[in-house]
Amino acid sequence: MTSTTRRPDPVPDIPASLFVDPAVEARWRGRFTAARVSVPDWARDAPHHSVYSSNATGTWEIYAWDRESDSHRRVTDRPQGTRGGAASTDGTAIWWFDDTDGDEFGVWVREPFDGDADAEAVPAVEGAAPGYPAGLALGRRTVAVGWSTDDGSTLAVSDDGRPARVVYTHTEDAGIGALSRDETLLAISHAEHGDSRHPAIRVLRLADAETVGERHDGDGKGLDPIEFAPVEGDQRLLVGHERRGRDELLIWDLATDTETELPIDLPGDLSGGFYPDASALLVAHTRAGRTTLHRYDLASGELEDLPTAAGSVGGAEVRPDGTVEYGWSSAAYPSSVRALRPDGTDTELLVPPGDRPEPSVALEDAWVDGPGGAVHALWTRPAGTTGPVPTVFMIHGGPQAADEDRWSPVRAVWVDAGFAVVHVNYRGSSGYGSAWRDAIEGRPGTTELEDVAAVHEWAVTTGLADPEACVLEGWSWGGYLTLLGLGLQPERWAVGCAGVPVADYLAAYEDEMEPLRAFDRSLFGGSPEEVPDRYTGASPLTYVDAVRAPVLVLAGENDPRCPIRQIDNYLEALAERGREYAMVRYDAGHGSLVVAETLQHTVAEIAFARRALGLPVPA
Repeated sequence: MTSTTRRPDPVPDIPASLFVDPAVEARWRGRFTAARVSVPDWARDAPHHSVYSSNATGTWEIYAWDRESDSHRRVTDRPQGTRGGAASTDGTAIWWFDDTDGDEFGVWVREPFDGDADAEAVPAVEGAAPGYPAGLALGRRTVAVGWSTDDGSTLAVSDDGRPARVVYTHTEDAGIGALSRDETLLAISHAEHGDSRHPAIRVLRLADAETVGERHDGDGKGLDPIEFAPVEGDQRLLVGHERRGRDELLIWDLATDTETELPIDLPGDLSGGFYPDASALLVAHTRAGRTTLHRYDLASGELEDLPTAAGSVGGAEVRPDGTVEYGWSSAAYPSSVRALRPDGTDTELLVPPGDRPEPSVALEDAWVDGPGGAVHALWTRPAGTTGPVPTVFMIHGGPQAADEDRWSPVRAVWVDAGFAVVHVNYRGSSGYGSAWRDAIEGRPGTTELEDVAAVHEWAVTTGLADPEACVLEGWSWGGYLTLLGLGLQPERWAVGCAGVPVADYLAAYEDEMEPLRAFDRSLFGGSPEEVPDRYTGASPLTYVDAVRAPVLVLAGENDPRCPIRQIDNYLEALAERGREYAMVRYDAGHGSLVVAETLQHTVAEIAFARRALGLPVPA
């Protein structure tokens, strides 16, 4: 649904600059505009052909990289950017998802790897219907693709380029998991039991779409089909499980229908993937907002620590020669794509064009007593400051995500602008075990805000935060918690900045993409028709009368996750009550892939907050 005629919203006064000092202005803008690249994906049978994403042109697009000639080609060129791509198994084609203006609804297309500027993308799978993407697996002869619509999920395969044949469909959420190397088996994730937050696994025989294996660990315990062993004839499937209250790994051998849980002696949450010869796993271990990498030998059980710097790893894969390519950053140092070779040397793999951004400040840890246990917070303050300062509480989205010790130009410019920054890994966050992640079920929103309140108290009582100058800020689920917090905790917050938020939960459920409806049903314990009081109690619109602080909202007109109508409803309610607010609308979806737009949004937030707090803002 879309908005009908309504009163125009006030727009914020966005200054041309944030700082009087031109050197400081250049520094913070340079952190945003510096080119970045993603960890490359490569063609299995032609590993010199790689695909990656970059914002080098100012918009995130897909690039082809021929490693033998070290030549790079921009593949996509779309006004709102392109979210991700993959290389075909033989390296002759590039796949990317073609949606409209960031609405995430579309089809997979492909074009030649060695194409030129005039190359045209064509639908990649004949017979695949438009929808929201629900997974993709590329084989030599077989392609598995999934999509979802308001009618549910559909998973299909295409053999040797023939039209897609449906192998699975259901009204509940489902997705492509993994394709066996011999392309006879397909592992899928499904929520036929009604809980998409804790899915089950089914393995289908592709010849006839019959089930050859099923695993469901029961209430509150999800399973994730990660990857089949990358060896012909090997039917071992790597699976993520949470049987002991954290993310761990097991091997399910479909040939014998036996499981082997892997006793990896690390305290945090684990994820992983096979080495190319399937003799070992590359394991990523996440704990307290930081990541370490390890090699786990499947025969001996030996765990080898891989030498990476302290910080966060975003994506890691093993090349045929054993080199681990991974993305790394920390709060102090900008992101880089690196290559850790078998001899132990660690070098930068893909060096983006242009100047590198200047380093920023490091994050410190705090463990704060909260109503559900110790809450992990990460924080920093402007260099040289003592005593209470204006403080922005940057609340992450998800909610199944976490703030980590990673690079953030947004955090850096808030610090440059004189604010302390506090991140809260509230109940609902990933990386702290299943019980912590699932503690919000049945009572979302209010549970997270209890933890935010505990960290707010800590920040004030320790002398970090000025209690009269605390800003609540976040995007997506963080934007939702921002609006909810302004209504439930009005005494704590002087300003609120909410990007792409849920604002009216009942209207959001009506308009959002079906996978998110399934997520909400799992989170709330039913639909709005089944548990209306839970949705009403968790909706920011319910508490709009209590809002005191000025509110800035930023939202995309084409957002399928937090649709615009429900945001309009909330803004209309603010206007009717005479509350101070401003609105930034942009022509994209759930966030922007255009660097200049992201930069503009950040300027709008900081200028709005500084004006609301009575702090100077350059003209």
